[in-house]
Formats: sequence, C-alpha cells, structure tokens
Amino acid sequence: MTTAPDIAATEREALRDALGLLKDREQVAERLLESSRKHSFDPDTELDWDAPFEDDKWFWPPELVSLYDTPLWRRMSEGQRKDLARHEAASLASLGIWFEVILMQLLVRHIYDKPLTSNHVRYALTEIADECRHSMMFARMIKQGGAPAYPVSRLHHNLARVLKTISTTPGSFTATLLGEEILDWMQRLTFPDERVQQLVRGVTRIHVIEEARHVRYAREELRRQMVTCPRWEAELTRISSGEAARVFSISFVNPQVYENVGLDKREAVAQVKASGHRREVMQTGAKRLTDFLDEIGVLRGAGRKLWVSSGLLAK
Repeated sequence: MTTAPDIAATEREALRDALGLLKDREQVAERLLESSRKHSFDPDTELDWDAPFEDDKWFWPPELVSLYDTPLWRRMSEGQRKDLARHEAASLASLGIWFEVILMQLLVRHIYDKPLTSNHVRYALTEIADECRHSMMFARMIKQGGAPAYPVSRLHHNLARVLKTISTTPGSFTATLLGEEILDWMQRLTFPDERVQQLVRGVTRIHVIEEARHVRYAREELRRQMVTCPRWEAELTRISSGEAARVFSISFVNPQVYENVGLDKREAVAQVKASGHRREVMQTGAKRLTDFLDEIGVLRGAGRKLWVSSGLLAK
C-alpha cells in the first residue's frame, strides 16, 4: 500500500522530471525574437490591396465551408456557394479579431510582473505588435471583400469579458492556443490553394508564418505553467479551457451568414450540426492541439467532457 509520504515523494520526482524537459524560457524567447526579425511582414505594403477579385475564385476553400457536402449545399448554386464562402471568410476574420484583442490583453497581464528587459517579455511585446497588425489586416480584408463584419453574440462577448478577467496564466495560454491552432490548420490549407482569391491567400500566408512563433511561445509557456502551477490552478484551467472550447465551437461561424446569402438560418444551422464532414473538419483541425493538451494534463475530468461536448474532441 502506498503511503502519503510515498505519494508526495512520487509527485516531487515527477515534477523534477517534467521540469527537466522544459526548455529555457529565455533561450526560447531569444530564438523567437530572431525569427521575428527575419520573418515579419507589413500587410499594408506586402499585399496588393488594389487588385480586383476574380469572379471564378473562392474566398475560402469549399471543403472548409460549414455547409459543404450537406443536402442544402447540394441544392445551392455555384454562385451561392461562393457567396457563402465569402461571408464565412468575413465571419472567421471577425472571430480572429475578437480572439486577438483578448489575447493582447492576456499577454499584457502575463508580463506585468515580469522583468521588463527579459527576452521573454520582449517577445511578448513583439507578439502583441504582430497581433495588432493581424487585427488590422483582417479588418481590411473584411471591408475589401464586401461582406459585413460578424461579431460574436452579446452573450459570448460578455462571457469572454469574464473569462479573461478571471483567467489564470495557464488558462490564458490554453485559450491562446485554442484561438490560434484550429484557424492556423485551416489557413495552412488555404494559402497554397489556387482556387482561392489571391488577397485571401496572401493574408493567410502572413498569418500562418507569424502565428507559428506565437504557437511555440504559448506551448512552451503552457507546458511550464502546468508543471509549476498549484493544483487548484490546473483544475481551473481544465474547466475554463473546456468552456472556452464550447464557446469557440458555437462562435466559429456566425449563423447570420446563412440568412445573408438567402438561406433559411435554422435549416442551415441544423444541417451543419448534423454534418459528419463538418465534425471531421473541426476535430481534425483541433487534433494537434488536443493531443498536446492531453499530453500535458489539461484534458482531464469535467474539462474533458466540455471539450467533447464542444465537438472539437472525439469521445
């Protein structure tokens, strides 16, 4: 029978082993700063904002459009499908701006008590600058495409206000990865796709290149936090990340896009929910993230159940 002192000793040994796997925070930040110096972009000058859109091209790969391969999709004309892709691209860009504004606030909170001359803080400030440019780039793409912006619901907007206010540090980095990795997976399929409008491909290419650094920073820090944080903080992170996943999955495409292209909103939402293709897309897009979160101990208990209920994690 294992005694309490034995359990404590085992936990201390596991903690030492985990700490040994962690990379030096300053060295990671130094490498990311060097990458930022070499591979950062100014979207205002990098992209051709004046080039006309091509009528035969998509604003988002059709396989990634929410209604793809549903009965409703098969009844839609090619023009209506492309119009839906245009509106969904605007909806995803709007969601991206919302997430990035939250992320910038979380990063500022993260570095508030840290040494301001450290590489770790310098990189966080560099990432905040990246996210400012990304938000402006997404907003400009929305306006250029002619579709409206699609804000999240008032409920989710205010729920996020609460979540980011009470978020722990590991909770903040988990939310960061949730907002970045699924969209990143989709954008990696988008920027090389010659069926897609050149401007959209350019926007997604910039975002993919710069977000790779952001994902590395967040993963390294979250791994560190899940090893060193108190047990209560780890448990809160598991619950809050599951709730964030649920909100994210609901907010991923604003249902108003269906009405704006002449579809019945309720029918469209029901068919998306029933779509095996859509479920596979979302779970495949989230798999790299959920595998990582499972590895570091985030996907446990009630939090895991919330992830499953979000549709981003298979049972």
